[in-house]
Amino acid sequence: MEKNLIIGIQEKPKSILKWLVLSLQHVFAMFGATVLVPLLTGLDVGVALVTSGIGTLIYIACTKGKVPVYLGSSFAYIAAISTAGAVNGFSSAYVGLMVVGIIYAIVATVIRFTGNDWIKKLLPPVVIGPVIIIIGLSLAPIAISTAGFDGASGWEVPLVAIITFTTVVVVSLLGRGFFRLVPFLMAIFVGYISSIIFGLVDLTMVFEGYSFLQAPNFTFIGTYAFDFDAVLMFAPIAFVTIAEHIGDHTVLGEVTGEDFISDPGLQNTIMGDGIATFVSAAIGGPANTTYGENTGVVAMTKVGSVYVVGVAAMFAILLGFFGFIQAFINSIPWAVIGGMTIILYGLIAGNGVKVLIRAKVNLGNMRNLIIVATMLVLGLGGAGFALNDSVSLTGMSLAAVIGILLNLVLPKILEE
Repeated sequence: MEKNLIIGIQEKPKSILKWLVLSLQHVFAMFGATVLVPLLTGLDVGVALVTSGIGTLIYIACTKGKVPVYLGSSFAYIAAISTAGAVNGFSSAYVGLMVVGIIYAIVATVIRFTGNDWIKKLLPPVVIGPVIIIIGLSLAPIAISTAGFDGASGWEVPLVAIITFTTVVVVSLLGRGFFRLVPFLMAIFVGYISSIIFGLVDLTMVFEGYSFLQAPNFTFIGTYAFDFDAVLMFAPIAFVTIAEHIGDHTVLGEVTGEDFISDPGLQNTIMGDGIATFVSAAIGGPANTTYGENTGVVAMTKVGSVYVVGVAAMFAILLGFFGFIQAFINSIPWAVIGGMTIILYGLIAGNGVKVLIRAKVNLGNMRNLIIVATMLVLGLGGAGFALNDSVSLTGMSLAAVIGILLNLVLPKILEE
Protein backbone atom coordinates (compact mmCIF):
# COMPACT_ATOMS: atom_id res chain seq x y z
CA MET A 1 0.00 0.00 0.00
CA GLU A 2 1.27 3.47 -0.94
CA LYS A 3 2.43 5.40 2.11
CA ASN A 4 0.20 8.43 1.46
CA LEU A 5 -3.00 6.55 0.61
CA ILE A 6 -5.78 4.78 2.47
CA ILE A 7 -6.54 2.65 -0.58
CA GLY A 8 -3.46 2.08 -2.73
CA ILE A 9 -3.16 2.45 -6.49
CA GLN A 10 -3.37 -1.29 -7.19
CA GLU A 11 -6.00 -2.00 -4.49
CA LYS A 12 -9.76 -2.37 -4.84
CA PRO A 13 -12.29 -1.01 -2.31
CA LYS A 14 -13.53 -3.79 -0.06
CA SER A 15 -17.25 -3.25 -0.74
CA ILE A 16 -19.02 -2.74 -4.07
CA LEU A 17 -21.13 0.11 -2.64
CA LYS A 18 -18.07 2.00 -1.43
CA TRP A 19 -16.39 1.36 -4.77
CA LEU A 20 -19.35 2.86 -6.67
CA VAL A 21 -19.59 5.90 -4.41
CA LEU A 22 -15.87 6.64 -4.70
CA SER A 23 -16.10 6.32 -8.49
CA LEU A 24 -19.11 8.65 -8.63
CA GLN A 25 -17.06 11.29 -6.81
CA HIS A 26 -14.62 11.28 -9.72
CA VAL A 27 -17.51 11.53 -12.19
CA PHE A 28 -18.92 14.60 -10.42
CA ALA A 29 -15.47 16.15 -10.17
CA MET A 30 -14.81 15.92 -13.92
CA PHE A 31 -18.36 16.40 -15.17
CA GLY A 32 -18.70 20.19 -15.12
CA ALA A 33 -15.42 20.91 -16.91
CA THR A 34 -15.74 18.02 -19.36
CA VAL A 35 -19.17 19.09 -20.64
CA LEU A 36 -18.25 22.79 -20.58
CA VAL A 37 -15.73 22.38 -23.41
CA PRO A 38 -18.27 21.06 -25.96
CA LEU A 39 -20.78 23.66 -24.78
CA LEU A 40 -18.30 26.43 -25.56
CA THR A 41 -17.03 25.00 -28.85
CA GLY A 42 -20.14 23.45 -30.36
CA LEU A 43 -18.93 19.85 -30.17
CA ASP A 44 -21.33 17.15 -29.01
CA VAL A 45 -21.71 16.81 -25.23
CA GLY A 46 -22.46 13.09 -25.32
CA VAL A 47 -19.38 12.40 -27.43
CA ALA A 48 -17.22 14.38 -24.98
CA LEU A 49 -18.45 12.26 -22.06
CA VAL A 50 -17.91 9.01 -23.94
CA THR A 51 -14.42 9.98 -25.14
CA SER A 52 -13.36 11.08 -21.64
CA GLY A 53 -14.24 7.61 -20.39
CA ILE A 54 -12.64 5.80 -23.32
CA GLY A 55 -9.56 8.02 -23.07
CA THR A 56 -9.17 7.27 -19.37
CA LEU A 57 -9.35 3.51 -20.00
CA ILE A 58 -6.77 3.86 -22.81
CA TYR A 59 -4.50 5.79 -20.45
CA ILE A 60 -4.86 3.14 -17.72
CA ALA A 61 -3.93 0.44 -20.24
CA CYS A 62 -0.88 2.37 -21.54
CA THR A 63 0.41 2.99 -18.00
CA LYS A 64 -0.31 -0.60 -16.89
CA GLY A 65 -2.67 0.64 -14.18
CA LYS A 66 0.08 2.44 -12.27
CA VAL A 67 -1.37 5.99 -12.25
CA PRO A 68 -4.82 7.01 -10.90
CA VAL A 69 -5.45 9.68 -13.53
CA TYR A 70 -8.75 10.72 -15.09
CA LEU A 71 -8.75 12.28 -18.57
CA GLY A 72 -11.33 14.94 -19.47
CA SER A 73 -11.86 17.62 -22.11
CA SER A 74 -8.93 20.01 -22.46
CA PHE A 75 -9.55 23.77 -22.17
CA ALA A 76 -6.29 24.61 -23.94
CA TYR A 77 -7.82 23.94 -27.36
CA ILE A 78 -11.12 25.84 -26.93
CA ALA A 79 -10.06 28.87 -28.98
CA ALA A 80 -8.50 26.74 -31.73
CA ILE A 81 -11.56 24.45 -32.00
CA SER A 82 -13.95 27.42 -32.03
CA THR A 83 -11.93 29.25 -34.67
CA ALA A 84 -11.50 26.20 -36.88
CA GLY A 85 -15.17 25.29 -36.49
CA ALA A 86 -16.31 28.77 -37.49
CA VAL A 87 -14.00 29.08 -40.50
CA ASN A 88 -13.56 25.60 -41.97
CA GLY A 89 -16.03 23.40 -40.11
CA PHE A 90 -15.13 20.88 -37.43
CA SER A 91 -13.41 18.54 -39.89
CA SER A 92 -10.30 20.75 -39.73
CA ALA A 93 -10.52 20.78 -35.93
CA TYR A 94 -10.71 16.97 -35.83
CA VAL A 95 -7.66 16.71 -38.07
CA GLY A 96 -5.80 19.25 -35.94
CA LEU A 97 -6.57 17.32 -32.75
CA MET A 98 -5.53 14.02 -34.31
CA VAL A 99 -2.23 15.63 -35.25
CA VAL A 100 -1.90 16.69 -31.59
CA GLY A 101 -2.30 13.05 -30.59
CA ILE A 102 0.38 12.06 -33.11
CA ILE A 103 2.74 14.73 -31.73
CA TYR A 104 2.21 13.28 -28.25
CA ALA A 105 3.08 9.82 -29.56
CA ILE A 106 6.23 11.11 -31.28
CA VAL A 107 7.36 12.97 -28.15
CA ALA A 108 6.72 9.86 -26.03
CA THR A 109 8.76 7.73 -28.43
CA VAL A 110 11.68 10.19 -28.42
CA ILE A 111 11.61 10.31 -24.60
CA ARG A 112 11.69 6.52 -24.51
CA PHE A 113 15.05 6.52 -26.31
CA THR A 114 16.63 9.83 -25.23
CA GLY A 115 15.21 10.74 -21.82
CA ASN A 116 13.22 13.89 -21.01
CA ASP A 117 15.89 16.57 -20.42
CA TRP A 118 15.43 17.99 -23.93
CA ILE A 119 11.76 18.75 -23.41
CA LYS A 120 12.54 20.70 -20.24
CA LYS A 121 15.01 22.77 -22.26
CA LEU A 122 12.52 23.33 -25.07
CA LEU A 123 9.63 24.25 -22.76
CA PRO A 124 10.92 26.12 -19.70
CA PRO A 125 8.50 28.04 -17.42
CA VAL A 126 9.40 31.36 -19.07
CA VAL A 127 7.74 30.03 -22.26
CA ILE A 128 4.96 27.90 -20.80
CA GLY A 129 3.72 30.56 -18.34
CA PRO A 130 2.91 33.22 -20.98
CA VAL A 131 1.27 30.67 -23.28
CA ILE A 132 -1.12 29.59 -20.52
CA ILE A 133 -1.86 33.25 -19.76
CA ILE A 134 -2.67 33.82 -23.44
CA ILE A 135 -4.96 30.76 -23.50
CA GLY A 136 -7.05 32.22 -20.69
CA LEU A 137 -7.10 35.90 -21.67
CA SER A 138 -7.73 35.27 -25.38
CA LEU A 139 -11.05 33.75 -24.32
CA ALA A 140 -12.03 36.76 -22.19
CA PRO A 141 -14.17 38.46 -24.90
CA ILE A 142 -16.25 35.28 -25.20
CA ALA A 143 -16.93 35.30 -21.45
CA ILE A 144 -17.94 38.97 -21.51
CA SER A 145 -20.34 38.61 -24.44
CA THR A 146 -22.01 35.40 -23.19
CA ALA A 147 -22.44 36.94 -19.73
CA GLY A 148 -24.26 39.89 -21.31
CA PHE A 149 -21.73 42.48 -20.13
CA ASP A 150 -21.22 43.85 -23.64
CA GLY A 151 -24.40 45.92 -23.51
CA ALA A 152 -26.11 43.86 -26.19
CA SER A 153 -28.43 41.92 -23.83
CA GLY A 154 -31.27 42.81 -21.51
CA TRP A 155 -31.00 42.88 -17.73
CA GLU A 156 -31.92 39.20 -17.28
CA VAL A 157 -28.79 37.78 -18.90
CA PRO A 158 -26.27 39.80 -16.82
CA LEU A 159 -28.26 39.09 -13.66
CA VAL A 160 -28.20 35.33 -14.19
CA ALA A 161 -24.48 35.56 -15.03
CA ILE A 162 -23.86 37.44 -11.76
CA ILE A 163 -25.83 34.83 -9.78
CA THR A 164 -23.85 32.03 -11.43
CA PHE A 165 -20.55 33.85 -10.85
CA THR A 166 -21.43 34.42 -7.19
CA THR A 167 -22.29 30.74 -6.71
CA VAL A 168 -18.87 29.68 -8.01
CA VAL A 169 -17.16 32.13 -5.64
CA VAL A 170 -19.20 31.20 -2.56
CA VAL A 171 -18.92 27.42 -3.08
CA SER A 172 -15.18 27.66 -3.83
CA LEU A 173 -14.47 29.72 -0.71
CA LEU A 174 -17.02 28.44 1.79
CA GLY A 175 -17.97 24.98 0.50
CA ARG A 176 -17.05 21.94 2.53
CA GLY A 177 -16.23 18.37 1.58
CA PHE A 178 -17.74 17.17 -1.66
CA PHE A 179 -19.38 20.50 -2.55
CA ARG A 180 -16.04 22.27 -2.62
CA LEU A 181 -14.90 19.85 -5.34
CA VAL A 182 -17.71 20.80 -7.73
CA PRO A 183 -18.20 24.60 -7.61
CA PHE A 184 -18.94 24.80 -11.33
CA LEU A 185 -21.48 21.99 -11.15
CA MET A 186 -23.24 23.81 -8.28
CA ALA A 187 -23.11 27.03 -10.29
CA ILE A 188 -24.80 25.33 -13.25
CA PHE A 189 -27.60 24.11 -10.95
CA VAL A 190 -28.19 27.50 -9.29
CA GLY A 191 -27.81 29.41 -12.56
CA TYR A 192 -30.21 27.06 -14.33
CA ILE A 193 -32.90 27.54 -11.69
CA SER A 194 -32.41 31.31 -11.93
CA SER A 195 -32.69 31.13 -15.70
CA ILE A 196 -36.02 29.31 -15.44
CA ILE A 197 -37.31 32.01 -13.09
CA PHE A 198 -36.30 34.78 -15.51
CA GLY A 199 -37.60 32.94 -18.57
CA LEU A 200 -34.26 32.22 -20.23
CA VAL A 201 -34.69 28.44 -20.53
CA ASP A 202 -36.41 26.86 -23.50
CA LEU A 203 -37.95 23.85 -21.74
CA THR A 204 -39.13 22.39 -25.03
CA MET A 205 -35.48 21.46 -25.65
CA VAL A 206 -35.62 19.28 -22.54
CA PHE A 207 -38.94 17.52 -23.09
CA GLU A 208 -39.04 17.23 -26.87
CA GLY A 209 -36.72 15.59 -29.36
CA TYR A 210 -34.82 13.41 -26.88
CA SER A 211 -35.30 9.83 -25.76
CA PHE A 212 -34.14 8.36 -22.45
CA LEU A 213 -31.35 6.48 -24.21
CA GLN A 214 -29.84 8.24 -27.19
CA ALA A 215 -26.59 7.67 -29.07
CA PRO A 216 -24.23 10.67 -29.14
CA ASN A 217 -23.61 12.37 -32.49
CA PHE A 218 -20.32 10.68 -33.31
CA THR A 219 -18.35 11.99 -36.30
CA PHE A 220 -16.17 9.09 -37.38
CA ILE A 221 -12.87 9.51 -39.19
CA GLY A 222 -13.34 8.84 -42.89
CA THR A 223 -16.82 10.38 -43.07
CA TYR A 224 -15.41 13.80 -43.98
CA ALA A 225 -12.66 15.22 -46.18
CA PHE A 226 -9.33 15.77 -44.42
CA ASP A 227 -8.72 19.49 -43.98
CA PHE A 228 -5.19 20.38 -42.83
CA ASP A 229 -5.66 24.16 -42.87
CA ALA A 230 -5.92 24.38 -39.07
CA VAL A 231 -3.06 22.02 -38.19
CA LEU A 232 -0.59 24.83 -37.46
CA MET A 233 -3.14 26.35 -35.10
CA PHE A 234 -3.22 23.16 -33.02
CA ALA A 235 0.31 21.76 -33.22
CA PRO A 236 2.14 24.32 -31.01
CA ILE A 237 -0.49 23.93 -28.28
CA ALA A 238 0.46 20.26 -28.02
CA PHE A 239 3.79 21.20 -26.45
CA VAL A 240 2.02 23.44 -23.94
CA THR A 241 -0.33 20.66 -22.84
CA ILE A 242 2.60 18.22 -22.68
CA ALA A 243 4.23 20.61 -20.19
CA GLU A 244 0.96 20.72 -18.23
CA HIS A 245 0.86 16.92 -18.38
CA ILE A 246 4.29 16.72 -16.74
CA GLY A 247 3.23 19.20 -14.04
CA ASP A 248 0.00 17.29 -13.30
CA HIS A 249 1.89 14.02 -12.86
CA THR A 250 4.44 15.69 -10.60
CA VAL A 251 1.64 16.99 -8.37
CA LEU A 252 -0.13 13.62 -8.32
CA GLY A 253 3.18 11.99 -7.42
CA GLU A 254 3.46 14.30 -4.40
CA VAL A 255 -0.10 13.40 -3.36
CA THR A 256 0.41 9.64 -3.60
CA GLY A 257 4.07 9.40 -2.59
CA GLU A 258 5.07 7.94 -5.97
CA ASP A 259 7.37 9.05 -8.77
CA PHE A 260 5.27 8.71 -11.91
CA ILE A 261 7.86 10.54 -14.01
CA SER A 262 10.12 7.50 -13.54
CA ASP A 263 7.53 4.72 -13.23
CA PRO A 264 5.64 4.14 -15.46
CA GLY A 265 7.61 7.03 -17.02
CA LEU A 266 6.68 9.97 -19.23
CA GLN A 267 7.11 7.79 -22.30
CA ASN A 268 4.04 5.81 -21.20
CA THR A 269 1.93 8.56 -19.63
CA ILE A 270 2.34 10.92 -22.62
CA MET A 271 1.69 8.04 -25.02
CA GLY A 272 -1.55 7.21 -23.19
CA ASP A 273 -2.64 10.84 -23.28
CA GLY A 274 -1.80 11.09 -26.99
CA ILE A 275 -3.62 7.94 -28.05
CA ALA A 276 -6.64 9.05 -26.01
CA THR A 277 -6.69 12.42 -27.79
CA PHE A 278 -6.30 10.82 -31.23
CA VAL A 279 -9.15 8.36 -30.58
CA SER A 280 -11.35 11.14 -29.20
CA ALA A 281 -10.84 13.33 -32.27
CA ALA A 282 -11.32 10.33 -34.56
CA ILE A 283 -14.92 9.98 -33.33
CA GLY A 284 -15.74 13.68 -33.00
CA GLY A 285 -14.61 14.55 -29.47
CA PRO A 286 -12.31 17.20 -27.94
CA ALA A 287 -8.70 16.73 -26.87
CA ASN A 288 -8.18 14.79 -23.64
CA THR A 289 -6.00 15.92 -20.77
CA THR A 290 -5.23 14.90 -17.19
CA TYR A 291 -7.69 16.54 -14.78
CA GLY A 292 -6.51 18.41 -11.72
CA GLU A 293 -10.05 18.17 -10.32
CA ASN A 294 -9.69 14.42 -10.02
CA THR A 295 -6.21 14.75 -8.55
CA GLY A 296 -7.91 16.90 -5.92
CA VAL A 297 -10.33 14.05 -5.20
CA VAL A 298 -7.39 11.69 -4.65
CA ALA A 299 -5.71 14.24 -2.37
CA MET A 300 -8.82 14.78 -0.24
CA THR A 301 -10.03 11.17 0.01
CA LYS A 302 -6.58 9.51 0.11
CA VAL A 303 -8.04 6.94 -2.28
CA GLY A 304 -5.69 6.40 -5.22
CA SER A 305 -7.17 3.18 -6.56
CA VAL A 306 -6.91 2.95 -10.34
CA TYR A 307 -9.88 0.57 -10.17
CA VAL A 308 -12.01 3.40 -8.77
CA VAL A 309 -10.92 5.66 -11.63
CA GLY A 310 -11.64 2.90 -14.15
CA VAL A 311 -15.23 2.47 -12.97
CA ALA A 312 -15.64 6.28 -13.09
CA ALA A 313 -14.60 6.09 -16.75
CA MET A 314 -17.27 3.44 -17.39
CA PHE A 315 -19.89 5.68 -15.72
CA ALA A 316 -18.86 8.54 -18.04
CA ILE A 317 -19.32 6.34 -21.12
CA LEU A 318 -22.81 5.36 -19.95
CA LEU A 319 -23.76 8.98 -19.23
CA GLY A 320 -22.94 9.87 -22.83
CA PHE A 321 -25.82 7.67 -23.97
CA PHE A 322 -28.45 9.18 -21.64
CA GLY A 323 -30.57 11.44 -23.83
CA PHE A 324 -32.10 13.41 -20.96
CA ILE A 325 -28.62 14.45 -19.76
CA GLN A 326 -27.74 15.72 -23.22
CA ALA A 327 -31.10 17.54 -23.37
CA PHE A 328 -30.52 19.25 -20.03
CA ILE A 329 -26.98 20.32 -20.92
CA ASN A 330 -27.99 21.66 -24.33
CA SER A 331 -30.77 23.73 -22.71
CA ILE A 332 -28.40 25.56 -20.34
CA PRO A 333 -28.56 29.29 -21.27
CA TRP A 334 -25.41 31.10 -22.33
CA ALA A 335 -25.90 33.47 -19.40
CA VAL A 336 -25.02 30.60 -17.04
CA ILE A 337 -22.00 29.63 -19.12
CA GLY A 338 -20.88 33.26 -19.23
CA GLY A 339 -21.03 33.64 -15.45
CA MET A 340 -18.82 30.59 -14.98
CA THR A 341 -16.32 31.39 -17.69
CA ILE A 342 -15.49 34.80 -16.21
CA ILE A 343 -13.80 32.89 -13.40
CA LEU A 344 -12.78 29.85 -15.42
CA TYR A 345 -10.86 31.72 -18.09
CA GLY A 346 -9.33 33.95 -15.46
CA LEU A 347 -8.21 30.86 -13.55
CA ILE A 348 -6.50 29.54 -16.67
CA ALA A 349 -4.60 32.82 -17.04
CA GLY A 350 -3.86 32.83 -13.31
CA ASN A 351 -2.31 29.38 -13.62
CA GLY A 352 0.10 30.81 -16.17
CA VAL A 353 1.16 33.47 -13.66
CA LYS A 354 1.50 30.71 -11.05
CA VAL A 355 3.90 28.81 -13.35
CA LEU A 356 6.17 31.87 -13.50
CA ILE A 357 6.01 32.41 -9.74
CA ARG A 358 6.63 28.77 -8.78
CA ALA A 359 9.63 28.59 -11.10
CA LYS A 360 10.90 31.91 -9.68
CA VAL A 361 11.28 33.37 -13.16
CA ASN A 362 13.10 36.68 -12.73
CA LEU A 363 11.18 39.25 -14.77
CA GLY A 364 13.64 41.89 -13.64
CA ASN A 365 16.05 40.20 -16.04
CA MET A 366 15.78 41.67 -19.54
CA ARG A 367 16.13 38.33 -21.34
CA ASN A 368 13.13 36.82 -19.54
CA LEU A 369 11.15 40.04 -19.85
CA ILE A 370 11.70 40.17 -23.62
CA ILE A 371 10.42 36.59 -24.03
CA VAL A 372 7.31 37.12 -21.85
CA ALA A 373 6.45 40.57 -23.25
CA THR A 374 6.84 39.51 -26.88
CA MET A 375 4.68 36.44 -26.40
CA LEU A 376 1.90 38.33 -24.62
CA VAL A 377 1.67 41.04 -27.28
CA LEU A 378 1.71 38.57 -30.18
CA GLY A 379 -0.74 36.20 -28.53
CA LEU A 380 -3.25 38.77 -27.29
CA GLY A 381 -2.83 41.26 -30.12
CA GLY A 382 -4.11 38.88 -32.79
CA ALA A 383 -0.81 38.69 -34.70
CA GLY A 384 -0.65 36.36 -37.68
CA PHE A 385 1.97 35.05 -40.07
CA ALA A 386 0.79 33.55 -43.36
CA LEU A 387 2.83 30.58 -44.57
CA ASN A 388 0.80 30.32 -47.78
CA ASP A 389 -2.67 31.24 -49.04
CA SER A 390 -4.43 28.79 -46.75
CA VAL A 391 -2.05 28.12 -43.83
CA SER A 392 -0.97 30.62 -41.20
CA LEU A 393 0.29 30.86 -37.63
CA THR A 394 -1.91 33.13 -35.54
CA GLY A 395 -2.39 34.29 -31.97
CA MET A 396 -1.31 31.81 -29.36
CA SER A 397 0.27 29.40 -31.84
CA LEU A 398 2.51 32.13 -33.22
CA ALA A 399 3.34 33.33 -29.71
CA ALA A 400 4.33 29.80 -28.64
CA VAL A 401 6.63 29.32 -31.64
CA ILE A 402 8.27 32.73 -31.17
CA GLY A 403 8.66 32.12 -27.43
CA ILE A 404 10.43 28.80 -28.03
CA LEU A 405 12.72 30.39 -30.63
CA LEU A 406 13.58 33.37 -28.44
CA ASN A 407 14.38 31.09 -25.52
CA LEU A 408 16.74 29.06 -27.70
CA VAL A 409 18.34 32.03 -29.46
CA LEU A 410 18.80 34.63 -26.71
CA PRO A 411 22.05 33.80 -24.90
CA LYS A 412 21.64 32.37 -21.41
CA ILE A 413 24.42 34.66 -20.16
CA LEU A 414 21.84 37.46 -20.23
CA GLU A 415 20.15 35.82 -17.23
CA GLU A 416 23.11 36.71 -15.03
